[in-house]
Amino acid sequence: MSRVLAWFSCGAASAYAAKLAVEKYGDRCEVLYCDTLAHEHPDNRRFMADVERWIGAPVKVIRSAEYADIYDVFEKTRWLIGNKGARCTTELKKNVRKAYQTVDDLHVFGFTSEEGHRIKRLREENPEIEVEFPLFTGGITKADCHNAVRAAGIEQPAMYRMGYKNNNCIGCVKGGKGYWNKIRRDFPEYFERMAKMERTLNAAICKNEGRSKVTGKRWRRRLFLDELPPNAGRYQAEPDIECGVLCTPNI
Repeated sequence: MSRVLAWFSCGAASAYAAKLAVEKYGDRCEVLYCDTLAHEHPDNRRFMADVERWIGAPVKVIRSAEYADIYDVFEKTRWLIGNKGARCTTELKKNVRKAYQTVDDLHVFGFTSEEGHRIKRLREENPEIEVEFPLFTGGITKADCHNAVRAAGIEQPAMYRMGYKNNNCIGCVKGGKGYWNKIRRDFPEYFERMAKMERTLNAAICKNEGRSKVTGKRWRRRLFLDELPPNAGRYQAEPDIECGVLCTPNI
């Protein structure tokens, strides 16, 4: 009998999708988390334990055999972010999932009813896997997921309570100017560490863009975090950060 793999990311949507998968498939279902806890908020460990009790199944943590954490990836690959996304997502999540899966597994992902475009992209990029989207097919929204978690008596992860739209690593390379200024205010030590990594790699996460008044051509220049004006960007207007089976860059 084939396995059912429900992919959990310490977010409300993936938690609700995992619950539905366990209810539907029982012992056939494994709930899996690709390990990036070292650079996530420590409250995620509490949230994961609460979710385990709620769904009635353990969350199995799997990790890279090659890289210890995101900074190990940055240092060894000399790469932060590009047009195709972040190398840390590829090495610590995508490749870890691919190493674990087998050809006859059924994968359950927590895309909500608003995320049809992400489902389309996932299918295009991963045509070899069989997938199921219980939230999307059930018409369940992101707000529904947060309400379900609260109704279960589970406190939201700290990053949500602090006003972040996602519960990724603290200081995600896919964030924009507004996100990084919020990180600077809330987690200055994480901001400084990433600023130093940018200089070490001579690579910048953020960009300045404009249009030449003379030629009309658009231009783009690197903007290092240690040069980022404190009032630059508007976090709530920035797109959601995707980290997991997909990776959405900020460029």
